[in-house]
Amino acid sequence: MYPDGYMELRDRAKDIIISSGTNISTIEVERVIYKHPAVLEVAVIAIPDAKRGEVPKAFVTLKSDVNVKAQEIIDFCRQHLAVFKIPKAVEFIELPKTATGKVQKYLLREKEWAGYEKRIH
Repeated sequence: MYPDGYMELRDRAKDIIISSGTNISTIEVERVIYKHPAVLEVAVIAIPDAKRGEVPKAFVTLKSDVNVKAQEIIDFCRQHLAVFKIPKAVEFIELPKTATGKVQKYLLREKEWAGYEKRIH
């Protein structure tokens, strides 16, 4: 929100993570993770958290012939993001995509929110 009342939207509402009442842009977290030299692709979504409501989780596809542990990605984020924006988990997978190559985040969300009545907002 700018002083003149205008608002800049950077993400779709479903891609905003609300953690302890604080908004986190998945795009901002993804941009940082993309800077890691081992990362080929990344998608960040909200996952349920008993204490904070939602927290970030990163799904990462690594470049060929690279071996990185989840903690390395988290430590990299710690150097570039506020502590509340750091993913609480990193999972290495081949990201699900449409025929045109767009990442299907809804499939990642469905898996993480299975068993919950609804997303927390």
